[in-house]
Formats: sequence, C-alpha cells, structure tokens
Amino acid sequence: MNFVDKSILMVSSEAVPFAKSGGLGDVMGALPKELKAQGVNIRVILPLYKTVKDVYGDSLEFLEAYGVGLSWRVEHCGLFRMEYEGVTFYFIDNEKYFRRDNLYGYGDDAERFAYFSKAVLDSLPHMEDFQPDILHCNDWQTAMVPVFLKTVYAQAESYSHLRTVFTIHNIEYQGRYGMEMLGDLLGIDQRDAGLVRLDGDLNMMKGAVIACDKLTTVSPTYAQEILYAFYGKGMQNILRENEYKLQGILNGIDQTLFDPEKDPNLTAGYRVGSMKGKKQNKAALQEELGLEVAANVPLIGMVGRLVEHKGIGLVRQAYDQIIEAGAQLVILGTGSKSYEDFFKSKAWAYGGKAATVTAFSGALANRIYAGADLFLMPSVSEPCGLSQMIALRYGAVPIVRETGGLADSVIAYNPQTGKGNGITFASIDAGDMMDAVRRALELYRDKKQWSKLVRNGMKSDHSWKKSTEEYLRLYESIQ
Repeated sequence: MNFVDKSILMVSSEAVPFAKSGGLGDVMGALPKELKAQGVNIRVILPLYKTVKDVYGDSLEFLEAYGVGLSWRVEHCGLFRMEYEGVTFYFIDNEKYFRRDNLYGYGDDAERFAYFSKAVLDSLPHMEDFQPDILHCNDWQTAMVPVFLKTVYAQAESYSHLRTVFTIHNIEYQGRYGMEMLGDLLGIDQRDAGLVRLDGDLNMMKGAVIACDKLTTVSPTYAQEILYAFYGKGMQNILRENEYKLQGILNGIDQTLFDPEKDPNLTAGYRVGSMKGKKQNKAALQEELGLEVAANVPLIGMVGRLVEHKGIGLVRQAYDQIIEAGAQLVILGTGSKSYEDFFKSKAWAYGGKAATVTAFSGALANRIYAGADLFLMPSVSEPCGLSQMIALRYGAVPIVRETGGLADSVIAYNPQTGKGNGITFASIDAGDMMDAVRRALELYRDKKQWSKLVRNGMKSDHSWKKSTEEYLRLYESIQ
C-alpha cells in the first residue's frame, strides 16, 4: 500500500490554534497541515476544552453523542467536527473533564486523559466519511490509545487493521500514577498489568512504548540520549528493548507563521539582504523594556520556561558575568517562583542593562527574536526545541548546549571556513556556557564574521519539508 492511501488520525491533547501549552501544540498545528499538502488523508482529534468551545463554538458541527465505557463507568461523549486551514479536526466533548480553565494540572488528569484515549477509539465508528488506518498518538495524555487497542479492543474485528505510532515529545512527563488505578480506572486485567507497570507505578507512557507499532521522538540526538539513564528518566531500559522501532525525526517550524519580513508583531519587517528592520526592532525592544537604546550593545534574548532542565540554573550562576561582559539580557518566561524572583530582582538591580518579564506573550516573544542579537538556550535537556529555529530565522544567533534537537539544528560557527549557524558548548557548566557567550560577543564585534554568521542562520532551512518526508516514509513502512 502506498502511503498516500493510508488514512492517519493524529491524536493529541493540544494543537494550535485550539490549545497550546508548549511545543506539542505548535507541532500539532503545523505537521498535519504539511502532511495534508503532500496528499495524505490526515485528520486530528482533540479534547473539546472550554476555550475551544467558547471561541469556536459557532463553527463546530455536531456529529453524534454516545456513551464511553471506562472500567465500571459509562461517561457521556459528544463528537464534533470543524475544518481549519484545510485540515479536519474532531473534538471529544465531555464538560465534566474538559470544561476547565487550564489544560492540565488537575488531580484527576489520569482519569481525564484515560477517558480521552478511550473516547478516541470509541469515536471511530461515528466519523462517517473517515476511517483511519494509523492512529498517531502524542505524549502521555494519549498513551493509553495503543494500550487499549492491544487489550480492551484485542478481540474487536473492526479494530484489527489499526496500527499505532507513538511520539515522545518530552520524556519528563510519563503519566505516572498508582497501580490501584489499573482496574478501577483503566479496566485492564491483571494479566496485562506488566504493560503499564514500572517501578511499582502505573506508567502510561511505558504502555504506549511497548504497545505501539512505531515509536518516534522529536530529534535524532534525543532518540539516542533517552536510551541512557541521565535522559531516560527511568524509561531507558524499556526504550532500549524497543529501540528496533524507535526513530528520531526533527521538528520544523511554520515558516509562514514565523516570518520576519511579514510578522505583524514587529516594528519593521526585514530579510536576508535587507536588514535595516532588524536594527529598528532592536531599538524598539530596548525602548519597550526600559533598556538603554544602544545599537552597538549586544542584546541577548531568552524565551522559555524558567525551570531547571532548561539550564536556567547556569544563567543564574553566570548572570553578573553576562552583564559585566558588556551585554544586555532580556528574559521572557514563567516557571519556578525562586527563578522568577531572582531574575526580576537582577533586572531591577541592573537598571537599563536587563529586563525580565514573567508572563507569556507570543507577540513579545517574536519581538525578542527580532530585536535580539543573540539567543541563549543552555538546556540541560531539550527534546527538540523550536525557539532556536525561530531565533535563526529572525537573525538572532543562538548560543546553545549540544543536546537533543539543539545539537541537530545549531552547527558551531567556524570563522576559518565561514560555515555554521550558531555558538555551542558541551558541558552542563556555567563556566563553559560563559565561555560560549564570550566567544559570541567576540564574533559580534567582528562585523564581517558577524554578518556571515547571521546570514547563515537566516538561510537555514527548518521548514517542515524534510521532516514531513521522513514521516511519509515512516507511515509507508507500517504494515
């Protein structure tokens, strides 16, 4: 069977523009659109969150209502559909589980997403004109789909043709709960408990890793890293046992969405060969955030969560050195209160040399990409990362630690050959990071080398084209 003859249902807990908490939402908003453009019959299914119903309620088409059995419970399910940018999206409606202010963070998240996984499978007969061959599931919130398929639906003839792909976007979050939920919540017999038991806990991601037909993660380097204890977070042995079906496919970015020439959030548009607008954006950002408006002072930007695995501890250790090296530092993000408080107090202490915004604003993030000369991502762990790709497109040279998708997308610049698109360092060490910052600042002062480096970055291709081709080959290989 040729891949274009296979129908794919992408199963996710979030997708732009309907719901987003991080990179998963961006990927699920962009990848299906790219696959559809390649002729794949692909659709997406999501929970019908409160915000989706509130914003898109008038565009939703009701298909059917039915009961979904979850162990001893029978819960209501409403199936809705709408088309967005050429892609059909289905929505699972249950107000008890999904009419809430946030996507995650509730005491019953295990039940909410076990229900969602079961409801996805029960929705298939109600989709009228669409019957998938492959269910492509993403992260722990959908991990029970492959597990239910191999257990609860094992004897269902109408489901026997279905195959599953499971993608790990971040192994930090595995869906770990108490084993008492096995029968009471999931309705899985003790004979199948080994599928989901890990270190005495119920682990939904483990179940998907074993039960799925193909396993992917979001960069080739991360696919190798998670086979070892430091990155595997307790899953490394299970992943090594299933390495034969594991593949790393680097994410891309939507280059129409992130386009410095047309971005409506910017003061001025710019492109390779016409960079005047980049300088205007820098001045506008400095003014907006209360920094000294100085064209020749290098501005380092950071956008992301203020949590340990993002390498924020390294920045905390080196903060004073970064400012003393002659740079301005702008940080946008939320996370640990201790980090938020520290960076806000430092920005206040350094006056016009630093700024910290503990909120999230996509528009301000884009203005930071456009206004920054350098973009710092010292992650301890980074499955793929999209910020470094956006920074490259906006002409902000990334300084990254060589891990995960950062290692796959940022190539160390070599002044002798003029090749490379960023500055890299290897160790989880503040001194090593600071050495990379100093090397970057030295290049910044060499205008000829700097111009070449910025140009290389902006010409880097991080569109979805290559990734989409790899997904097509993956789907084609599934028998």
